[in-house]
Amino acid sequence: MNWKKKLYSIKSCSIIFLCLFLGCKQKENKTSRVDVLPYYKDASFTPFWLDFDDEDLKEFHKIPEFSLVNQNGETITEKTFDNKIYVTDFFFTSCPGICPKMTANMFVLQEEFKKDNDILLLSHSVTPERDSVSILQNYARAKGVLANKWHLVTGDRQQIYSLGRNSYFVEEDLGVAKTEEDFLHTENFLLIDKNKHIRGIYNGLNKTAIQQLIADIRTLKLE
Repeated sequence: MNWKKKLYSIKSCSIIFLCLFLGCKQKENKTSRVDVLPYYKDASFTPFWLDFDDEDLKEFHKIPEFSLVNQNGETITEKTFDNKIYVTDFFFTSCPGICPKMTANMFVLQEEFKKDNDILLLSHSVTPERDSVSILQNYARAKGVLANKWHLVTGDRQQIYSLGRNSYFVEEDLGVAKTEEDFLHTENFLLIDKNKHIRGIYNGLNKTAIQQLIADIRTLKLE
């Protein structure tokens, strides 16, 4: 092979490598198919397309005050998430069904945003009478939970159930009246923005939905 052919071959390989590299980078930094995520305010999850400075947002639904305890015995309140984007779900440590898969997908989110201080995760126990701080701590250790990134919380059952049903609207039984005695069990993940507004709902068991959630978090960070 003469030197001209060698040079051409080197240039061709370089171009191919550059294209592959840029393609991978674009995939890693993929955002949503929309420039702005909608807002949600009730269990119907009807999307509202509002500008971030829209006057309607002053009265729009927000996650209210709460006070719970995490796996390290620390008090966790809504202020823990001030100026943070977070993903939340509802689970219990002894769940043999959907919860292990949900936890595994929360772990995917943790690893994806491990070095991003703007992103937090919040998992509420729906059996707080069983899931004590020590049990949550053991569960966190077994599942690779990072304490500064992912809060597993326990506390007052009535408060947790009210948050799930009346604030996050995680259940799909639209229009069906529920009480605290009715068990709260859902696979839904909720995306909450820095102003405590709901910006998305996702099936926590579905890999495609989790990838969409990752993309939506990146979009939300651009606001």
